[in-house]
Amino acid sequence: MAAAARSLLAAGRARAGGRRCRALPAAGAAPYCTVAPQQERQPPPDMKSYLWSRYKEAKRVTKELVPSIMSNMLNPDAIFSNNEMSLSDIEIYGFDYDYTLVFYSKHLHTLIFNAARDLLINEHRYPAEIRKYDYDPNFAIRGLHYDVHRALLMKIDAFHYIQLGTVYRGLSVVPDEEVIAMYDGSHVPLEQMSDFYGKSSQGNTMKQFMDIFSLPEMTLLSCVNEYFLKNNIDYEPVHLYKDVKDSIRDVHIKGIMYRAIEADIEKYICYAEQTRAVLAKLADHGKKMFLITNSPSSFVDKGMKFIVGKDWRDLFDVVIVQADKPNFFNDKRRPFRKVNERGVLLWDKIHKLQKGQIYKQGNLYEFLKLTGWRGSKVLYFGDHIYSDLADLTLKHGWRTGAIIPELRSEIKIMNTEKYIQTMTWLQTLTGLLEHMQVHRDPDSQMILEEWKKERKALREMNRNFFNAQFGSLFRTDENPTYFLRRLSRFADIYMASLSCLLNYEPDYTFYPRRTPLQHELPGWSDQLCPGTFRIPFLQETVQIK
Repeated sequence: MAAAARSLLAAGRARAGGRRCRALPAAGAAPYCTVAPQQERQPPPDMKSYLWSRYKEAKRVTKELVPSIMSNMLNPDAIFSNNEMSLSDIEIYGFDYDYTLVFYSKHLHTLIFNAARDLLINEHRYPAEIRKYDYDPNFAIRGLHYDVHRALLMKIDAFHYIQLGTVYRGLSVVPDEEVIAMYDGSHVPLEQMSDFYGKSSQGNTMKQFMDIFSLPEMTLLSCVNEYFLKNNIDYEPVHLYKDVKDSIRDVHIKGIMYRAIEADIEKYICYAEQTRAVLAKLADHGKKMFLITNSPSSFVDKGMKFIVGKDWRDLFDVVIVQADKPNFFNDKRRPFRKVNERGVLLWDKIHKLQKGQIYKQGNLYEFLKLTGWRGSKVLYFGDHIYSDLADLTLKHGWRTGAIIPELRSEIKIMNTEKYIQTMTWLQTLTGLLEHMQVHRDPDSQMILEEWKKERKALREMNRNFFNAQFGSLFRTDENPTYFLRRLSRFADIYMASLSCLLNYEPDYTFYPRRTPLQHELPGWSDQLCPGTFRIPFLQETVQIK
């Protein structure tokens, strides 16, 4: 990469002629790539030829860069750091259960969708015709927002801007012009956004779906909306949202999901011996471990026996079920209750959390009092950024690790040659547009419009690499998604699964990569200006492990 950069710098100087590149300009100075005054006053006589020659040169440079980028692939099994953290400081490891210790097969979301759809029909008196809709695992992604009053599902970036082209009413995309008219632009004001835990409450009109279990909920909402719209049925979107939410909740609360999984555990749980390997490795190095989950005792017990073994409780110092997170982290009133071997709740007062026992409910403040496990020596893993991680990092000073299963598939896509070619050219074309927009003559403006259309097509192509409707979980075009903003704030580290820990020693230190801020970029890339556009550095396309 360095050799490529040096050759580009040399080529840029040769092409620039009277241009010169400075490393850092003084305050108020001219741009980094400056042009001799006579050249500024006398643009090339044939702007069409000039611009297209720059375009072709940009294409050539991009093609040369792709092999060097391909040689620095991302590791899907890596752990990524938002905040510096050394495992040598961690004495206690905590875990959520669902989608942290245990992963589920694709059949589970179909089960949840079908069960909730049937509850809508049988208990909420929705039309039986909605039974014709099946679960589509490729429709939604995690982290989307839902406008409860307008019945719109959409993707929002870290700055509260809607990504146009990703707003869906039912199963159909809403035209950009209509979205802009509804929201007076594409920005969603803070008071309309979801609350701290992603919920639509106290005047918030947006709900954010952060849970992996919410994928069937988003799809069911969209399918029922689609049915009403296609059949010209007048309905209240707020009622539909509440009914679907209640039906999804009942699939859990009424035990429909738990009973189905326990009855056919091999169908629904992805057996992974690496879960036991991770726990065994931590135990061998003298680490204490605990489990805090919202799932019920018998369900967790059967699942852990399947993926870890009958002796799974021997690995944990404390096990807490039906914790009711995030209330567990905030409500100081609820005491712990011991659960016996038959699943019966005992009335004994809890003075100590004993190894090998299972406890229900409780609260974190009592947990800290009984265990003394406080501060940054504790690392807790979970998949739900709000319910699992937010309160722990903000209020209690625990270190946090997010489990993001989608990360592995997205990285594999990012490692493909097609994606790298598309992204590198998109970055280069964007830089070309930025530098050439100074040419205001009609011929130049016509060419720039062509380039803008190509850029828009490239962005849509990039979105389709990940999900045809909503794109990547982590990006809205150039900006981070709202999901990534919250992930960056509440998780010290993140990874695709706990098995990634097996790739690191127990004293490993995770260092976040220093990514250039916008005002730092000239010192990193524009000094290598080849005369007309920014070099599409590897750091701008893929992150190197």
